[in-house]
Amino acid sequence: MANYASTKRKRNAQGPEVVTRVRLPRAYDREIFGFVETLLGSNRLKVRCVDGKERMARIPGKMKKRIWIREGDVVIVVPWDFQDEKADVVWRYTGPQVDYLVRKGYLNR
Repeated sequence: MANYASTKRKRNAQGPEVVTRVRLPRAYDREIFGFVETLLGSNRLKVRCVDGKERMARIPGKMKKRIWIREGDVVIVVPWDFQDEKADVVWRYTGPQVDYLVRKGYLNR
């Protein structure tokens, strides 16, 4: 028990996470910011995009088990060429990264 408590104290004493680099959406790849509204199941999400549209987004296979997405997360989505109401999720931001984007004026929360 004592060993567990000491490791927990060490983890808490390390301080805040430092963000060194934040990926921004690339306009030439049609990437835009989105906020996850609801999880629909079967790797699908309802995303409210910055351009004002609400899209159904899917999580591609390479992100499926590696990155867990929850409601309220900020993501980068790429709308489909042939069906604008659907999109693919490309990136998910962590909490400190979202704080950085809000502080720099990229996002309005």
